[in-house]
Amino acid sequence: MNSADGQPKVTPRLQQIYRDKVVPALRKDFGYPNPMMIPRLSKIVINMGVGRAVENKNRIEAANKDLIAIAGQRPMIRKSRGAVSGFKLREGYPIGIAVTLRGSRMWEFLDRLITLAIPRIRDFRGLPTKLDGRGNYTMGLSEQSVFPEIQLDKVEFVQGMDISFVTTAQTDKEGLALLAHLGMPFRK
Repeated sequence: MNSADGQPKVTPRLQQIYRDKVVPALRKDFGYPNPMMIPRLSKIVINMGVGRAVENKNRIEAANKDLIAIAGQRPMIRKSRGAVSGFKLREGYPIGIAVTLRGSRMWEFLDRLITLAIPRIRDFRGLPTKLDGRGNYTMGLSEQSVFPEIQLDKVEFVQGMDISFVTTAQTDKEGLALLAHLGMPFRK
């Protein structure tokens, strides 16, 4: 099958691993009678809270530029819903950015996260295994420089992010098994 520009469509490596190895392993582990019951990754949401953008407008622009490089997709700017005088925040101020990845971009990002970014985290001892009760997982990174797309000499502000993995799993046990089979380095 060809893409819109006439090039052959290439399935991302991790998506192929999901089809070939993870689906049979999950079917064996949980005994799903119907293949549609097998949990899958539906989307990945990357969120950067930029609360200090109230003080310095360049922070939101720098975070936006970094997130475009990391995700390969333009993020949405999140604005405050209400005014909070203690934080010098007014309604409508930009306070964060977020991007939702689906399809091949999602699989490629997950592959880069597992193989390149997570091993670059200092003093890494594995990810915690706490899910949200519905089979979804959220992890936090304290700085964007663990991604190879970010050039360290051009980083203006160190910015953390939350990465949420939304699955179709019904339970935490199924969601954890799905992510573990995909290669997420959880603590033992």
